[in-house]
Amino acid sequence: MKFLLFLGSVRDSSPPRPRRIGERVARALQAAFAKAFDDHDLQLVDALDYPLDAVFKPHFAYAKDRAPEPLEQLSQAIQEADGYIMLSPEYNHAMSPALAHLLNHFGSSLFAYKPSAIATYSAGQWGGMRAAVGLRGFLSELGCLPVSAMIHIPRAAQALDETGQFQDDPQRWQGYLERTLLQLLWWADATRQQRQRMDPEALIGSFRRDPAERNAPGG
Repeated sequence: MKFLLFLGSVRDSSPPRPRRIGERVARALQAAFAKAFDDHDLQLVDALDYPLDAVFKPHFAYAKDRAPEPLEQLSQAIQEADGYIMLSPEYNHAMSPALAHLLNHFGSSLFAYKPSAIATYSAGQWGGMRAAVGLRGFLSELGCLPVSAMIHIPRAAQALDETGQFQDDPQRWQGYLERTLLQLLWWADATRQQRQRMDPEALIGSFRRDPAERNAPGG
């Protein structure tokens, strides 16, 4: 199966030091995923690789075959994926605005009927868990409901070295990450089989180009 790991931070400045802690966490997640599931594919989607225009124009607002190539390719990857890992820092007790901005470029039907997993990190002791609370509602609106287990990495700069290796007790960290990844894999397999058995878009319809497609009668 195919999974996408969204690294939801574009912060690449110093201070703070070290720079781009999210890269370390992403590497740790990639290593844990590869160790647990060598027969499945995990693709990194780094928000820093998508310098989006200041004027917001989502992928689905472009005429057919007119969207910028990076958005078109990402749209295809989202549609083909069986599940998602959303990695976010915590800013003002909330999810990364860069992650929200990137995800909001795509209609919810691309994500729908698939599971997601939440991973957060912070420089402090809570590991971004307050951002994760808000991220649950956000992902639910996209239709990729998050699994119950979450990953929180407090003091990430000290917990991980530059290569994404845990400095202390790596075996225990592997087990901690695997708990969430195993839930994601279980649900991804279940929803994939159900989508093959019953096409949800044929049954329920989808939101592709116009928000009015979701309106109540008379709305």
